[in-house]
Amino acid sequence: MSFTITDLEQLQTEHPEWQMELVEGKIIVMGPSDYESEEIGTRLSTFLNIWVMSRKLGRVTGSSAGFILPKIEEDDLEKRNLRAPDVSFVRADRLKKTKRDFVELVPDLMVEIKSKSDRIKPLEEKIELFLQLGSTVGILIDPDKLTVMVYRLNQAPVMLQNGDTLTLPDLLPGWELAVSELWPPEFE
Repeated sequence: MSFTITDLEQLQTEHPEWQMELVEGKIIVMGPSDYESEEIGTRLSTFLNIWVMSRKLGRVTGSSAGFILPKIEEDDLEKRNLRAPDVSFVRADRLKKTKRDFVELVPDLMVEIKSKSDRIKPLEEKIELFLQLGSTVGILIDPDKLTVMVYRLNQAPVMLQNGDTLTLPDLLPGWELAVSELWPPEFE
């Protein structure tokens, strides 16, 4: 059986506690993220939002914001994918007013954070899909290795580690974040 976005919306009405994605007609129920991965996503969202909101540059969302993606090849419109990156940024000129629904666009920035149970390859494939469909930058954060991989279409990924600074001059000129700021602090 192949599911549609309408089917997914119906399931979400019946099970609002479930977080789901629609991939090639299959509904994937996402399990909760581990605490550290979610904290890293929240930290990144906060750092991005402080910069973006004060300059009215666009919108930053977390892991529950769904994006209806265009198909790579022309196909039945009801068979489109609905995906939710862990952190997303959409420029203001592309989404002038927020929506009370899924948005039919590809975010300019999409971020995936490896959770304890994730495998790297599917995360890289998701990033590559978003880049092929129009995202400017994809980021993969791996808390196990303390690395940040920055992806751009048709370019080799760039690996950042502690001591490096994450910048996104093609999207957010002037914004900088020390990679070490992503990792949750230890309290005494």
